[in-house]
Formats: sequence, structure tokens, C-alpha cells
Amino acid sequence: MTAVFSHGRLRLYLLKLLDDGPKHGYELIRLLEERFLGLYAPSAGTIYPRLQRLEADGLVTHTAAGGRKVYEITEAGRAELRQRAGELTALESDIAASVEDLSALAGEIQNEVRGSVRDLKRELREAARQTRRPRWAPPGAGP
Repeated sequence: MTAVFSHGRLRLYLLKLLDDGPKHGYELIRLLEERFLGLYAPSAGTIYPRLQRLEADGLVTHTAAGGRKVYEITEAGRAELRQRAGELTALESDIAASVEDLSALAGEIQNEVRGSVRDLKRELREAARQTRRPRWAPPGAGP
């Protein structure tokens, strides 16, 4: 996941998310988690310093609302999005590929777990059969 957001690309993607409308930090985290189908979610320690830097660079502003900081993109932030439109397109493509890879990996893990559970159930059924069988037969008893 880090490769997708290396070299300032998370900054760019945060600007893209804020271009859709004002959001607070945890909302941005949730949107990223949704984008990655729950397989990746950045921490608050990743998002908030970047938001502070974006604000220091004049690309976003914030207002306090209900005890939270709500961030909004500025015209300078929109200008950066326009200047980096090609990079944003490449980033979206990389994210889609990463999500596809993660989904395939999750599917493989799920299949492995299913197989392991199936094997475990089979072993438990066999163990239960073994415990129900008499261990000894009285003399003169047939097979």
C-alpha cells in the first residue's frame, strides 16, 4: 500500500477527496478505507499531519464544527489538482490495480481458510466417530 501513496501522492489524493466537498479527518480515513474495500485504512497519525501541511501550504483551510476540524480545499488546492491532473489519473489507475491485487489476495486467503475449516471439520467428524466406537467387545460378541 505504501507504494501507491509514495512521493506526495497521498497529499494529492486528499486534495482530490476534498475537491468533492469539505470533510473532517476521520471522514477522509473512512473514504480511503472504502476505496480500498476495507483492506487499507491510514491512521489518524498519517492523515492529520498531511492535512496540517496542506493547510500550511495554503491548499486547504479548516473550520471548527461540532468539536471537529472540517477541511476544505482552497483555490490554490484546486490549481494544484489541475496542474497534477495527469499524475492524479495515474494514481487512480495505481489504486485500482492495488485494490484488484488486494482483492485477489483476500480471495486466496479466504479459500485457504475455507479449505482449512473443511479439513478441520472432517477431522472432528472422524474423531467423533472414533470416540463413539466401542474400544473393546465382550467375549462372544460378533464384529
